[in-house]
Amino acid sequence: MTAQSEASKLRTIAMAILYALLIFGFTANVWPIVLLHFGVPLASCAEVLFLAVLVWWASGGGPPRTWKPARAFRFRATSLNASQWAWVLLAAVFFAVTVHASIVLLFRFVSFPLAQFRRGYSFSFIPTVPLRWLAIVISAASAGICEEIGFRGYMQRPIERSVGSTVAILISSTLFMLVHLTKSWASIGMVPIVLGAGILLGLLAWSSNSLIPCMIGHTIMDVGLFAYWWTGVAGDFTARPIHETGIDSLFIIACFVFVFSLLIVLLAISKLRAMILPTSQENPNVAAIYPS
Repeated sequence: MTAQSEASKLRTIAMAILYALLIFGFTANVWPIVLLHFGVPLASCAEVLFLAVLVWWASGGGPPRTWKPARAFRFRATSLNASQWAWVLLAAVFFAVTVHASIVLLFRFVSFPLAQFRRGYSFSFIPTVPLRWLAIVISAASAGICEEIGFRGYMQRPIERSVGSTVAILISSTLFMLVHLTKSWASIGMVPIVLGAGILLGLLAWSSNSLIPCMIGHTIMDVGLFAYWWTGVAGDFTARPIHETGIDSLFIIACFVFVFSLLIVLLAISKLRAMILPTSQENPNVAAIYPS
């Protein structure tokens, strides 16, 4: 392998990271701004419209036309058939279950830092519970769509083509984890959970050649995070660590749920990978833009 090809791969990785962080940094901050300035009903309408335009543009719509193949490539703009959709929905739901079960298990070994998790996530300025739930759903969808376009789309996809899926997934997952380490809830115990979630999302994108499974799974996961762990709208986690209570039935159930749901996600990843079109059928315009 020549020094020139190595330099080309490094440039591809650097540019993919830069583009992704710029897109993520801009798009993910639209919702908090409009929510604080316009209130839930109007802000929700504005954010739904913004997300629709974002998906349309990022997947290849609109100007500039010369970038359309590159945008469609990064977005993984492919159609899913009925069989794929079945596995996509299964993977998305059980991905969210896996993450929440892992958080439950973490806080059965150490005490749940309630104040740390709630810092910066108060929805007390929203007057009614239904409006808070609406804000939770829009917040989750915004994070799910913006982060997946950035990390699993515009970052991971070009790196996959340049240096392979393993390195691409590790890079996108590591950056995904590092971005989230800035949050108040990012304790040491949460690091492997966030990294693991990033790896599973990366595998879902790679196995299906689509961002749809990641967006759905990420959104479902974040609905639970916003509603339960971060805001308390859906209740509070009150279970004590097992060094205080002993190994009880709830701990055993959480262990079973974690293992079972993770196996379902891995099975879905395997099935989806077996269904995608071979690389040789990729759009030739894309191949010209991103040469091997």
